[in-house]
Parts: sequence; structure tokens; C-alpha cells
Amino acid sequence: MVKKFSMLALAGLIALPAVACASGGASANDLERKIEDLSMQLEQLKAQMAEGAGGVSQSAFNDLSETVGDLEDRSESWDLAARVKWYGDFRARYDYYNAKGVSGTTYKNSSNWTNRFRLNMRVKATENVEFKARLAMYKAWGMQTPATNDVSPFVGGQYPLFDGNTTRSPSDSALYVDRAFVNWNNIGGAPIWFSIGRRPTTDGPPAELRMGVDQRLATPSLYMDWPFDGISMGYAYRWGSEAMGTGRIRFCYGRGFENGLQSEDTPSMNDTDFAGLSWDVMKKGDRFVYLQSFVAFDVFNYPAFSSDLINAFAADSFGPQMNVGDILHSSAVYEDKFGPVNLFGVAGWSYADPNENGMFNDNVGMGIAGQMAAQGLSPAMIQGALAQMGMGDAETTVHTDTENGYSVYLGARYDIDSVGLKLGAEWNYGSEYWISMSPGHDDFYASKLATRGHVFEVYGLYDLPTGEAISKYAKTFIRFGYQRYEYDYSGSMDWNMRPYDLDNAAYTSALNQFGMDPIDSADQVYLTF
Repeated sequence: MVKKFSMLALAGLIALPAVACASGGASANDLERKIEDLSMQLEQLKAQMAEGAGGVSQSAFNDLSETVGDLEDRSESWDLAARVKWYGDFRARYDYYNAKGVSGTTYKNSSNWTNRFRLNMRVKATENVEFKARLAMYKAWGMQTPATNDVSPFVGGQYPLFDGNTTRSPSDSALYVDRAFVNWNNIGGAPIWFSIGRRPTTDGPPAELRMGVDQRLATPSLYMDWPFDGISMGYAYRWGSEAMGTGRIRFCYGRGFENGLQSEDTPSMNDTDFAGLSWDVMKKGDRFVYLQSFVAFDVFNYPAFSSDLINAFAADSFGPQMNVGDILHSSAVYEDKFGPVNLFGVAGWSYADPNENGMFNDNVGMGIAGQMAAQGLSPAMIQGALAQMGMGDAETTVHTDTENGYSVYLGARYDIDSVGLKLGAEWNYGSEYWISMSPGHDDFYASKLATRGHVFEVYGLYDLPTGEAISKYAKTFIRFGYQRYEYDYSGSMDWNMRPYDLDNAAYTSALNQFGMDPIDSADQVYLTF
């Protein structure tokens, strides 16, 4: 009986290295313990043989002894393999989108399908140093050259591809680095850590609720949905009260745009950098309170896009790249759960501080004024003519005043665990000058949290009855929902052009004459597997 059990244990142990690589399986300590158990069984067999017990031959004993010795020799390489954990996810998504421009034109895509594949890697290099990475492929069915690289990008406000939305917008079928960073934890034996690399700064709280993962996916709040490269230094603590749980505060720095080698003899564009504080005030069970504040220094009028054609088009339309000022951004998140009900509330504030190049410039007013000036009209005559056209507040020079914007985001989800169903509803509102730093959004066409106006969303999550999970990472579900966008002002997520009141017929008519047709309202239906 002892021999039979030992051989079965050996057969299982031989398979362990492959399991460890495939699903993050056993640790080195587990392997060592199993080898110790087998060694003890060998000693038991040896004692039985010495006592003359039947059922165990010398040949079988020698085979088992050699196998255990071989396992001990190979355990070091298994230890190295077990440190590498691979896991990931796949998502297929269907979107229906129908939008109406201020001109009355309807824009529609009745059937857009996408595939997204993400591969995660985690490596424990030393006791206190670990590496984490995620590769991602995200493409539309039937496309290898993304529509976001055409001169006319997706209608609805989606940026063409650049560093701030790579892997977050449909592209080709290549795997790109979405996240890659190293954490040095427990520095000096204290609850302090340092991290550097491409940051986990997308799908932050409370996005996990409607995405169906029920675990925190990123460091900042969802208003900062921007993949970028940078560093952070953090400190973790426990509150004196058990009811307050734990917290952590971190300083973060990152680069949103690198301008490369410049000559000191000629004026140049500065790099765009982020710096700020990210503070988990408290975390206890499902209760979570979070504050964030950062500054984007020397923001650009437009970034370096992945397409040379788009870059040429942008230079022709908007002039050379330039810095336009700084943006201060702050937000607060509260999440909690009461029985089957998950609740959250988010508030955001943005402060635009332009330089001499201006932010929120009235391109329509300046364009019409320029045409009138070319005809010989004086500034006073131009202002009078603009007033008669219903544009009495038009600005004919760059806008260098500071502007405040704000946003509110509320939501709830009801979990019906008995049937694996979760139902949720969300609403968010953005003011006239609201800026959301969210080019990495997951709303396909337009970031709902960047909207200057209202967005309503209802959704459902259903855990599919696909049998027992084989991997601890396994979860299979569908997500379905409906979004209604109602824009009050144009230019969501844009700090260059004035946010035009979409109820002002004079401005919307002028925008149409300049070839622009801002979206007034939109409906989107999605289904994911």
C-alpha cells in the first residue's frame, strides 16, 4: 500500500512543473514539502524491508530511491519555473452605435465586432522585487489598418492612435506592451515600495463594477484613464481603528509626451509630464475611500500620433505642435456595499491654466473675425457683426483665462448571486470646461466620463453556467448594456477649442460651415463575451 501511494504521488509530482508554468500553480515551498514527504515514505519502505515485510522488492525500492534523488536535483529548476505565472483574458464584443450631429446628420454603425486578448505575466525575482506585465491585442473584425489611423477618425470623438491610447483602441492583431513595471517592496523592512515602468493606469475604480471583475484593476480613479510610463513611491499603513482598515499613499510621476533631442539655439516644445499624489485613504472590506490630485505640465495641443498621415493632417489643420499650458486635476472616489447592493460616487475637478498660446480658443470667432479683417473691417465693426450673428460673446484672440470644470459620477449594482446575475445603472455629468484625462477609456467610440453633458447607462452581467473552474483565474460571463449620451457642449476631452453650446444655432451653423459637426446625442448598445 505504501509503495502504491508513493508511485501515484510521484506521477503527480512529475506533472507539477508544467502546471506551475501554465497557471501560476505550486510554490517552491510546496515542491520541497512533497519531496520531503516522499523521502519519509522511502524511509518507511526501507524499515519494512529491514523487518522482512512482504510486497516491496529491492528493485522497486531502488527505482523509487533514484526517482526521488532525481526530483531533488531538478527541484531548483522547478523553483525558477514556478516563479513565472502566466494568465490572461479574452473578450469578444459587439457594438451598435447611432449618433446625431448638430447638423441633423445621423452617423451609424449597426454592427461593429472586436476581439481583445490580454496576456499577463508575473515574476517573483527576489523576496521583495517582482515584475508584472500585460501584453494586449485589440482589433476590429476584418481590419488590420485601424480606422483610428484614417484622416477621418471614428465619429464620436475617439482620438487616433498615440501613446495615451495604444492597446486601448482597436488596432491590428499584434501584441503590444500594455503594462510592464517592477515593484521593489518592503524597502528597508518598512511598508514602503518603489515602482517603475509602464504604469497600471487604466480601468481604475469604480470601473471594476461594470466590467464584472470585482477587483481593483488600476492605481488611479477612472478620470485618469491614460496608459503612460513613469514611477511611483508609496507607503502603506494601518489605521488605529479596526473599522478604518488600511490605507496607502503614493507619489507618482510620469511622461505623457517626449519631444526628443532639441537644439538650444531654437525654441522647442517641452515634454509633457504628470506628477501628483494618489491616496487610498481607507480600505475595509468593500468600503473604499480614495483621493487623487495631479498636475499635467506643459500639455500639448496634439500628441505624436502613430500614423504619419494623421501627423501631417494635424500639422496642416492645427499648425505646429506646441505647449499650451498646465492642467490641475483632482478627484475623489467612494465605494461601498450594503448586502447585495454595490454603490459608488465619484467627483472630479479640473483647472486649466493656459500659457500665451491659449486653451479653449474660440476658433469659430477667430476664423470669422479673420475673414472680416481681411475685408478691411475694423475691430469694432467685427464685434458688431458678430453680435448681429448671435455671437456676441465670440473671442477674436487666443483664450488665456483660467477655467474650472467639474464632473459627478454615480452608480449602483444589484447582485443576484443565486442566479449569477448582476444589474447596474450609472449616470455622469460634465460641465462646460470639464477635462477628463481618459484617452484610454473602454467605451469604444467616446469616453463617457469626458462628456460635457449627461450620460446614462444600464447594464447586466451574467455568469455563464460553464461548469467548475479549472484555473483559479477562470471566470466566464457576458456583459450587456445601453448608453445614452446627451451633449451640452462640444469638444469632450479637448482643451484646445472652446466648448461650444450646442443649443446656440449661430455657433453650430458656423461649425458646420467650417466642416465640423459635433455630436449632439448618441445611443450605444454593447454585448461582450
